[in-house]
Amino acid sequence: MPRSRELAELATSYDSGGSLGFRNRIINGDCRIDQRNNGASVTPTVSTAYTLDRWGYAFTQTSKASIQQNAGSVTPPAGFTNYYGFTSLSAYSVLSSDIFSIAQFIEGLNVADLGWGTANAQTVTLSFWVRSSLTGTFGGAIQNSAVNRSYPFTYTVSVANTWEQKSVTIAGDTSGTWLTTNGVGMRVWLGVGMGSTYSGTSGAWAGSDFRSATGATSVVGTNGATFYITGVQLEAGSVATPFERRDYGRELMMAQRYYFKLTPKNTGYFSSGYNNSTTVYRGIVNFPVSMRTEPTALEQTGTAADYGVQHGGSTVTNLSAVPSSFVASLTSSRISVSVASGLTQGQGSMIIANNDSAYLAWSAEL
Repeated sequence: MPRSRELAELATSYDSGGSLGFRNRIINGDCRIDQRNNGASVTPTVSTAYTLDRWGYAFTQTSKASIQQNAGSVTPPAGFTNYYGFTSLSAYSVLSSDIFSIAQFIEGLNVADLGWGTANAQTVTLSFWVRSSLTGTFGGAIQNSAVNRSYPFTYTVSVANTWEQKSVTIAGDTSGTWLTTNGVGMRVWLGVGMGSTYSGTSGAWAGSDFRSATGATSVVGTNGATFYITGVQLEAGSVATPFERRDYGRELMMAQRYYFKLTPKNTGYFSSGYNNSTTVYRGIVNFPVSMRTEPTALEQTGTAADYGVQHGGSTVTNLSAVPSSFVASLTSSRISVSVASGLTQGQGSMIIANNDSAYLAWSAEL
């Protein structure tokens, strides 16, 4: 194939959404991955709560919203199968100190090349599809880890309950500190109700903690209001290119760097190991990818009867307490669980799921 033709075909692939690398700095921008809830609706009680993978919801008042992958079961934009669905649960009047925002925090290692905080800071463009039951001016912001450099922006939803594609171009910040480590390199906020304390003038960098723009529409201010997004992309440059479509396996591994949920289903096993005593089992779980940092918490259902230790070939003994004792590295976790009695010290055993609800999960979120 002539070189000129090869380059032309490569350019065509790029223009149609093909990947030439990690162009989109947003992970799970098309909202396909939902390890935590598997499509179920949740009303977060802890801020910042992660819902769909890599997507957090920051709030100062509880019970004001439900979040669900594909909430409302509307048809996504062409080329997409999933979206992040936000539904207001009350008509709440936002106070000056209130925060309600959808967010994705981007690891510094994934934006280091942008050179923010230096004279060579690159321009970026944020693009996304949005559908809301409300119309008007909406807001968001780009912000650093120290929350002392912010760029509020606005966009307009013109027609209610209709998918519209938006893009915002932001000149790179030549000031401030922008982490290039495995910490928070950049915060991307999409406001759904922001108090005046955290709202600033749109279209300019500010040395303040702003997470949306002044005058933006409050979704939580209307009971039953909906706000859906998908196809979210943050890329270098001043033009929004077609959404970068990465294969599912790669996107899942990228998400598992921050959160890994193991769901073996009924009688499936979490790990194999040995009986450290007649009442304690120890085993190893290997993570599918190296996590961002060593996990500090082990999540589970909260019910000991969901788990058991299989020993002696076929005997299953239920746990006396939920799995909670663990030691983790970047690549694996040792788990220790307890039963009342009956294990043979030194014998090989497995920790198993007693039903389809049982799971274990490790978080290394930003």
